[in-house]
Amino acid sequence: MTNPRQRIETDLKQALKAGDKERLSTLRMLLTEINNERIRHGGEVDETGFVAVVRKAIKQRHEAAEQFRKGGREESAAKEEREAAVLGAYLPQQASDEEIRAAIVELCDAEDLTGKAAIGRLMQQMLARFGTRADGATVNRIAREVLTARDPS
Repeated sequence: MTNPRQRIETDLKQALKAGDKERLSTLRMLLTEINNERIRHGGEVDETGFVAVVRKAIKQRHEAAEQFRKGGREESAAKEEREAAVLGAYLPQQASDEEIRAAIVELCDAEDLTGKAAIGRLMQQMLARFGTRADGATVNRIAREVLTARDPS
């Protein structure tokens, strides 16, 4: 099985051969970010670190696209969105909102968790359970919705 870095290098070569400049520059940027992360941590980037780098790059693209749209530069915003889509292909299959919600409800029922004070415990257990398949913002949003609905006050 190839690691993410090898997959990116293979895809980079294919983009180079195909003359796909946008994909090529996006993959080069991602490879550079992975190398920077490797240097920061003094070793190879594990799956969790890799997913964090990719998510950060996607978030940056979405934020840039939003700013371009506010500035009336739709073509630049569309480019940022295409780059985010290229990067998204390197994320593991994400857990659905329904799957996350069901797991949160199950944990709340099993441990009788209610109220906003339980958010920390829920977050810790759900992020451990889903790992790289769910981002913290999504888990937090769903946990807050479930806890708010269950709050007796």
